[in-house]
Amino acid sequence: MATRQNVKLASAVQEAAGQPLDQSLLLNLVGYNCRRAYLTIIPLFEERMKKFNLRAVDFTVLTLLHANPNITQKRLSKAVNVSPPNLAILLDRLEERGLVMRQRNPLDKRSQALVLTAEGTKLCLKAEKTVTELELEATSMLSDAERAQLVSLLQKIFIREEEAEG
Repeated sequence: MATRQNVKLASAVQEAAGQPLDQSLLLNLVGYNCRRAYLTIIPLFEERMKKFNLRAVDFTVLTLLHANPNITQKRLSKAVNVSPPNLAILLDRLEERGLVMRQRNPLDKRSQALVLTAEGTKLCLKAEKTVTELELEATSMLSDAERAQLVSLLQKIFIREEEAEG
């Protein structure tokens, strides 16, 4: 009896192996599609950022500081969604590398303003160029208009959330 069941199961497994997976529900979920796209792009990002010794969060911090010099640590923490203690550790690492400087905020002595050093700016510009190129490569199947539309649609999701919190 068990042998007959094993034969039936083996036949069913073999038949299933030849069929395409039904992903219809998953492929209609925004989160699933975002995650799959992210998993396609992030290995390229990590590979290309190795030469700069930057993780995604490091790159984000440097880019925000480059575009927004003298922002406070508190504001940066909120922007990158990293707790203040964890951001302090991250900033310590970047400061030890000579990429970031903390300066006492003259308006509020309890807080610090953050700026990139000359070396930080130089590294940031190289990393930004590399990331821009890899994003174009990773999304080469999209036209410029499609890429812009995708970015715009994704931003509608999280910018609305940020505005509600802020």
